Amino acid sequence: MAAEMVLSRRPGQPHSEVLSEADLEELGQRKPPSKTSTRDYLRKARCSASTAKSLLFRFIPVLRWLPRYPVKDWLLGDIASGFSVGIMHLPQGLAYALLAGLPPVTGLYSSFYPVFLYFFFGTSRHNSVGPFAVISVMIGSLTDSLVPSDDFLEFVNGTNVTVVNEAQRDAARVELVATITVLTGIFQVALGLLQFGFVVTYLSDPLVRGYTTAASVHVLISQLKNVFGVSVGEHSGPLSLFVTFIEICKKLPETNVGTLVTAIIAMVAIFIVKELNHKFSAKLPMPIPIELITIIISTGISYGVNLNSKFGISVVGNIPSGMKPPVVPNTRYFGQVVGNAFAIAVVGYAICISLGKIFALKHGYKVDSNQELIALGLSNFLGGFFQCFAISCSMSRSLVQESTGGNSQVAGVISSLVILVTILKIGELFHDLPKAILSAIIIINLKGMFKQFTDFRTLWKSNRVDLMIWVVTFVATLLLNLDIGLGASVAFALLTVIFRTQLPHYSILGRVTDTDVYKDVAEYEKAQEVPGIKIFRSSSTIYFANVEMYSDALKKKSGINVDRLIEKKKKALKKLKKQQKKAQKEKAKRKKIFKDFHEIEVDVFVASCPASVFAQLERGNFFSSTITKHCFFPSVNDAVLHLNGRTCPASENLSTKM
Repeated sequence: MAAEMVLSRRPGQPHSEVLSEADLEELGQRKPPSKTSTRDYLRKARCSASTAKSLLFRFIPVLRWLPRYPVKDWLLGDIASGFSVGIMHLPQGLAYALLAGLPPVTGLYSSFYPVFLYFFFGTSRHNSVGPFAVISVMIGSLTDSLVPSDDFLEFVNGTNVTVVNEAQRDAARVELVATITVLTGIFQVALGLLQFGFVVTYLSDPLVRGYTTAASVHVLISQLKNVFGVSVGEHSGPLSLFVTFIEICKKLPETNVGTLVTAIIAMVAIFIVKELNHKFSAKLPMPIPIELITIIISTGISYGVNLNSKFGISVVGNIPSGMKPPVVPNTRYFGQVVGNAFAIAVVGYAICISLGKIFALKHGYKVDSNQELIALGLSNFLGGFFQCFAISCSMSRSLVQESTGGNSQVAGVISSLVILVTILKIGELFHDLPKAILSAIIIINLKGMFKQFTDFRTLWKSNRVDLMIWVVTFVATLLLNLDIGLGASVAFALLTVIFRTQLPHYSILGRVTDTDVYKDVAEYEKAQEVPGIKIFRSSSTIYFANVEMYSDALKKKSGINVDRLIEKKKKALKKLKKQQKKAQKEKAKRKKIFKDFHEIEVDVFVASCPASVFAQLERGNFFSSTITKHCFFPSVNDAVLHLNGRTCPASENLSTKM
């Protein structure tokens, strides 16, 4: 309840020029609350041609904007942008498939199907959907725990030597991940249809940034094995990050020098060119596709020199060409991954809508948060049938899509066609691509998320509570892994909301000289208390959990020992009020602010009470012969004028703002 409250000694008649809420109701002829019957709902729900068209345009936005697409102004920019983003999709798709513990071709599928589907259902013109590092590492933790490589060990030719049957393992993991992706899509579509787009508000910006920063550490640690060319076990659950890191450190003496050199050269080259792209972005027609160039050159060298057999450098292996028919997901996994799928759905959407709103604000259009949920959900749901893993939006690709002239999701369609050509004809050529190159691409692309460590300094200066959320989220995600860490972080963030309402800022307001504005007297030198009146304000709303604290703060700030005065009065009038004590007891707990002051002949007035709260008080039978609507005023100034405009010889007035 955000309102101002005024308390004073027994009032006389209100000043004729000041209107209370009761006077306003009569003067403005307030309408009674509307009651909607079942018949009204049915009448609104009747289908008509216009309603059907409106729903169709709402759920398939492309039908609305594509007929009005400005071909002359946008098409060339969208084509150039589409090719640029498509070139980025290729190496990132392969790399993020590796991060998710899946065969490379799934990364290509995930860069094609969802991107193409988003064209029809999305409302953001600049978001580049597709594989994303944080989502991939969340999926990778599941594939490692539910389908570990140890389950596919086979003996070699009757010997005691065992090897992993990668074909069987990859097939099982693809089946698992397709199921997770379909379930993720179901959650997102359901939340969108239920208009639950606001759910992302519970993932505050410090929480999302702390979580993605911790996730980037998980990504980095997961790729060290490919950088050093060592083999480590697959670990999951709390503290698994540290177990993996310790195991990698123990195996550093076994480092494959060729793999390490390959990774370092690739990282240095990619980093330098990306920095040049950023520095000369205004002069370059499009960023230099260093990731694609690195992949092509390294694949050629690997094939020509035979790095795999001569130096033991691990390569991607077979990438089948052509499209695969859809496959129904295995529902027996649903019970095992339902919680993880929900976490992936929320995190993926949070990242996507955050980027969408940034670009929408910059370019002056609107993004529908609920439709974005549906668009992302349908892209994941349908993509899951075609061996895709869950997707989100990438900041790097989205920035390239915008900076190279992209104005709509036509650019997304062009980029998906680039991937389609790769799937059909070119993919098999990357058989000899070293995995160290893909790890180098992943690590360098983490730079943006690692920059979020600077949030610590910013939040330290601006908001310590948000800093606590960031730090707790970061630490919890590192210690408890991505799924449990997210749940713990959300729980902590909600606790801080309760904490803030339990420790609001209470202040006494005074009138700024020569104005009718009231400010905190502790902060404004020219704000002076009105003689005989105290105006009390609370920064938080009032509800059952903090009503006692509010009452205590009100009594303390007013400078009146209400409890002591009540006790003295009760002693003097004990015999007279003995029979009336129960009758005078108020039913509602919220009336106690009123009741205590009423007993010492100080009346309470409320100012600036929101209409919704006022209506709630009416429905709850709050008003009585003692507390009437004449105690409510539209502003603090009206309440003060009311008090100053009456004759009351012994008036000791107290006003509170809540």
